[in-house]
Amino acid sequence: MNERIDYLREKANRLPTEPGVYLMKDEGGNIIYVGKAKALKNRVTTYFRHNSQHTAKTLKLVSKIYDFDFIVTKSELDALVLECSLIKLHQPKYNILLKDDKGYNYIKISRGAFPRITYSLNTDDKNADYIGPFTSGFTVKQAVEEANALFMLPTCRKIFPRDFNRERPCLNHHIKRCMGVCEGKISSEEYKKIVEEAVRYLKNGSKASVEELTAEMEQAAENLEFERAARLRDRIAALSRLKNGQSIFDDKQEFDIVGGAQNIGVASFAVIKYRGGRLVDKENFFIGDEYEPSEMRRDFLASYYSEREDVPKEILIDEDFEDAELIAALIREHAGHAVKIYVPRRGEGIAKIALARKNAGEYLALRIGRTQREITALEDLRELLGLAKIPEIIESYDISNFGETGVVGGMVVYKNGRPLKSAYKRFSIKTVDGQNDYACMQEVLRRRITRFREGDESFAPLPDLILLDGGRGHISAVSEVFEELGTDIPLFGLVKDSKHRTRAIAREGGEIEIKSNRGLFAFLTGIQDEVHRWAISYQRIKHKQALFTSELRQVKGIGEAKQTALLRHFKTKQAMKAASVEELREAAKIGEETAKALYNYIQENF
Repeated sequence: MNERIDYLREKANRLPTEPGVYLMKDEGGNIIYVGKAKALKNRVTTYFRHNSQHTAKTLKLVSKIYDFDFIVTKSELDALVLECSLIKLHQPKYNILLKDDKGYNYIKISRGAFPRITYSLNTDDKNADYIGPFTSGFTVKQAVEEANALFMLPTCRKIFPRDFNRERPCLNHHIKRCMGVCEGKISSEEYKKIVEEAVRYLKNGSKASVEELTAEMEQAAENLEFERAARLRDRIAALSRLKNGQSIFDDKQEFDIVGGAQNIGVASFAVIKYRGGRLVDKENFFIGDEYEPSEMRRDFLASYYSEREDVPKEILIDEDFEDAELIAALIREHAGHAVKIYVPRRGEGIAKIALARKNAGEYLALRIGRTQREITALEDLRELLGLAKIPEIIESYDISNFGETGVVGGMVVYKNGRPLKSAYKRFSIKTVDGQNDYACMQEVLRRRITRFREGDESFAPLPDLILLDGGRGHISAVSEVFEELGTDIPLFGLVKDSKHRTRAIAREGGEIEIKSNRGLFAFLTGIQDEVHRWAISYQRIKHKQALFTSELRQVKGIGEAKQTALLRHFKTKQAMKAASVEELREAAKIGEETAKALYNYIQENF
């Protein structure tokens, strides 16, 4: 808790309702956050209100604020421009600071009789030549792989000429991805010439390479070198196919695709760049604090494009975000030309957005040690259900019964997309007679919330999302309990089809289909299968216990109280069968004769 909150709140209430920029400072006077506002008073006061629903990042920021300053501007756009400028200048701790995965990358051409083309992060090898540096490792790697494939250069670990004819040519040679240098039929001079062609292709592009190779092919044909002419013809065809295959959009079109991924407390962005109809670059950025998704996209675009010289006319983004027109105006002013920012709704753009989000997810997964599938599923779930944040804690409930007796409830817990088995709970239904799933679900959720409010730490914390194994009827029943208890937790159902497979997500207003999203479908199906398994396993345990206890009461002198005492002491049939007469007598507090009768019954029947 910030001890200066009353002072800060009072100061914020005196701010003007004009556009401007505010600067949050710590006790040492350091600027820790810069923000812009359409109306300074309205925005800044939100930080210091009682019971404000802030993200963890914002709560941490507020706890560190000692004082703040502000600058009034003429317009909201001027405020946005000033905000970006001040963030660059001061690098505040709690603003999005773009940290990419860039280093310097080089194309490496080794020397010797049979040189190789590879990619490298340094120029330490004195026995090699380099092309670069390049900022994009992605582009360098792609270019090297392209050149090696087009010119059929070897990518294996063999050393030539040492390894000539030691082994049969590998699969790459048979599928025409390698010229088969290992056979020893290609001279060093001929090989070096091909490598030179590949280097020219890397430096000058496919158009120049096609022109040069065409001239060489025609010359070879005139000299009656038909085999060489045929090889050159095939190489030209491969280059042409590459050029055509890359032209996914209009060749004149240039655009960026921005996709984000978010997990609990952290996020990442991928920017994929298309120029001349070709994918030419990719950048990844790690965001180390929890952000509201719309705010995060707004701040990222403002920070990223205010620093770039190469700004395309189109920017495709994966989600709508606040102040979209304002951000577009900022980027237009910086770029000096028209810029359109939009979320694609159909066609090829949707596939490209999926690619950007996948790249962002993979990068985030690598940074935090999780799988891309987990990250994407949680983000997709947040978006699909319209949740304010990614659900860190998810609880799921199911009811299982065997006839009208032995009805039980199961609760499973997922934390950050993974089962948290230490938090699983089981419930024996106590207040419901017969088979009534709705009433049983009401009892389970009422007990769960009540136990938390009574201070039972094993039921803490409350989840961010509850998924019931059931449809709208179950949701309506549990909603009554939530209203009764004053609980506001997002509540949905998992609906099964006639074959007991997850079909859709139920909500009070209808159903949401999920089969089109394979990752999310698999994630939710896994949760539903797990809660069903957990509930039914408890129901089977209860059923076995019922049979067990009914067996014990066959012995004269063993009633309900003595049966309970025996079960508590021995717990299993095996333990009870291994017990002596004296141990049985002591556990159930029974006489010698009854203990002997019990012992004999157990030995015969267990």
